[in-house]
Amino acid sequence: MTNRMEISAKTIEEAIELALKELDAELEEVAVEVIREGRAGIFGIGGEQPRVRVTRLTQQEGLAGQAIDVVNHLISAMGVSVMATVRSPGDEEIGPSVDIQGEDSGLLIGKRGETLGSLQFLVNLLLNSVQRNHPLIVVDVEGYKERRARSLESMASRVAARVVANGRAIEMEPMSPAERRIVHMSLADHPSVTTESAGEGNQRRVTVMPRRDL
Repeated sequence: MTNRMEISAKTIEEAIELALKELDAELEEVAVEVIREGRAGIFGIGGEQPRVRVTRLTQQEGLAGQAIDVVNHLISAMGVSVMATVRSPGDEEIGPSVDIQGEDSGLLIGKRGETLGSLQFLVNLLLNSVQRNHPLIVVDVEGYKERRARSLESMASRVAARVVANGRAIEMEPMSPAERRIVHMSLADHPSVTTESAGEGNQRRVTVMPRRDL
């Protein structure tokens, strides 16, 4: 029996549906990787259809199946028009990655990703009740976390340049622990600035400061 398939179609959703039919599988039984987003072309010339790789999950990858079941249950209860897929089944150290797409996907991100962060926390909390000490399940919405990470890295670089030019510390906007970690890591090897976090709860911020040991 074939356990993996690459297929193209007019839309990503249609490609996934075709692959599921060929594999005789349900969505929660597979991992979906978008190989190509696709493009329209000009006057129908030079365009490319979206292409996906769909892989049937093995029994050892059961955590991914449990994760997608929990995510689907939550989004069904929320009444939003979206579709969740496993983008990576993970392993013993790195947990599965679940991506959500659809017309209501923006509702699941929230201000600065707060709603998405709460959704991921809830998914991990629910799974922890049936499988303790599992690796972190990552939940994303249309690649938002990757785009946000790139934006934070760019912002950190600009702030560091201002700190170097002015010689004064700059306090950044409030961020989640994961976002603060991105800023700290992106400036960890900077030769002229250092960072620290301060504040309480949702108002905790990163401050970028000139290095005092120069």
